[in-house]
Amino acid sequence: MSRRTKREQLQRHDPRLYSLVALVLVNLLGLACAAGPAGTLPTPTPIAHPSEPDALILRIETSGGLLPPFVLVTELPELSIYGDGTVITLGPQILIYPPPALPNLLQSRITEDGLQLLLREAAAAGLLAGDADYPLPGVYDAPTTFFTVNAAGKRTRVSVYALGIEDPSDPRLTAEQREARQKLAAFAAKARDLTSWLPADTIIERDIPYVITRLQIVAVPADAPLAPQSPENIPVSSRPWPLPMPLSQIGEPAPWVGPTARCAVIESRKELPRLLEELATANTATRWESDQQEFVLLVRPLLPDETGCQPRRW
Repeated sequence: MSRRTKREQLQRHDPRLYSLVALVLVNLLGLACAAGPAGTLPTPTPIAHPSEPDALILRIETSGGLLPPFVLVTELPELSIYGDGTVITLGPQILIYPPPALPNLLQSRITEDGLQLLLREAAAAGLLAGDADYPLPGVYDAPTTFFTVNAAGKRTRVSVYALGIEDPSDPRLTAEQREARQKLAAFAAKARDLTSWLPADTIIERDIPYVITRLQIVAVPADAPLAPQSPENIPVSSRPWPLPMPLSQIGEPAPWVGPTARCAVIESRKELPRLLEELATANTATRWESDQQEFVLLVRPLLPDETGCQPRRW
């Protein structure tokens, strides 16, 4: 019996059954086409994000607790990712005191496919669902972890107090809060180590030294009440300030650090290399002599999206 004859008999026997069979076949064909060759899964819809090299896409930073103002001035995010796939991380810090004047910043770069994988992980952790804050009652003086995501047409800010310090069985946390904290902690751990799990073909470069193009410095007179002080048994070295502008006049006042503090951004092609050369052999306790006065420098490289010399706002 021919295929046409069978179809005609089925139509005559029950037209509704024929229509149902035809609909099922059409749907199966559509699924097969969506799946792609050899039954592969459909490609997820890309998560839109800015693509400029100075456009922040994702940041993880931890701050707070019992920290003096001069520590907040030099804090850096643990992870910052930009629209072109640039990844800037705070690398391992040498365990000596006083520590080096310049932090160890590392740069990697990932492809758009790598960015999409990371953004899907962020979405699964709830970081594209809007701003959120997760306090922890009964815990004091702990740091807060901040997640910033700029994707899917919005900028989201999520703060988690004492992330990883909480007791999972704490009855003051709801089931939803516990689940959210667990997801965010897992995402933070994964994002901080992203080159270990992203496919090799999504990593363009890995952990090269970050090239500083702008440097924020805060100068505080060494005898100021809030100036950082070294323990008495730690020798303190002094060296002349290498730039022409005296530290007592440099930049603008920085009252959020102290009444006599001043802040400036150094980016001149002539001045920046000279200052970086000096800082490469200095530490955080080095005193800088300028106009017969000694100063402490609070040094922080600026990342591509940062303007500098502004109080931090959480």
